[in-house]
Amino acid sequence: MQFDFLKDYILEDERVLLRPFASDDIANLRQLSLTEEPALWKYSQLSASGEENLKNYVTAILDNRANKTQYAFIIFDKLKQEFAGSTRFYNIDLAFDNLFLGYTFYGSKFQGTGLNKHAKFLLFQFAFEEIGVERIEMRAHRLNERSIAAMKSIGCTVEGVLRKNVPATDGGRRDSVVLSILKEEWLNGGREMLQKKLQ
Repeated sequence: MQFDFLKDYILEDERVLLRPFASDDIANLRQLSLTEEPALWKYSQLSASGEENLKNYVTAILDNRANKTQYAFIIFDKLKQEFAGSTRFYNIDLAFDNLFLGYTFYGSKFQGTGLNKHAKFLLFQFAFEEIGVERIEMRAHRLNERSIAAMKSIGCTVEGVLRKNVPATDGGRRDSVVLSILKEEWLNGGREMLQKKLQ
């Protein structure tokens, strides 16, 4: 597995463009941050709601890339010509060819439009076919049924539940559902299955 944190990876198809964050992307996400309903951040471990949280969110993204711990993409909807949200690779394990994909959010008007499937196809293709990942892991709050259903629909398998593994945004601790997709699953039918859903 080879991954260069210093390289600006650009992933795109006819519907979506994903590129690394820049410091001026605060402006590109400001409308989502200030106008989206609180439900958007309900299950997220990191909230970008409000100007101060948004600044902290983008600053952390840039710091984490510099520290080589995470690599975040801003998502641009080419159909609507608007910035739609964000996603990232994290827990990148070069020694064992694994990474996590998550911290994903989309503004409400981009949800259910197929944009996420396009983005995930590009991310899976890039991770498995270009950088050589063997396994991609994803997690979701146990109560976030919409997110869990979306991950299943793109070929991910539920592996189990981590009980109270991280703090919850509303206090206490949350249970996290663990899902994954393997390189062999992607190459042996997963890619074609997801590609059909894009059409």
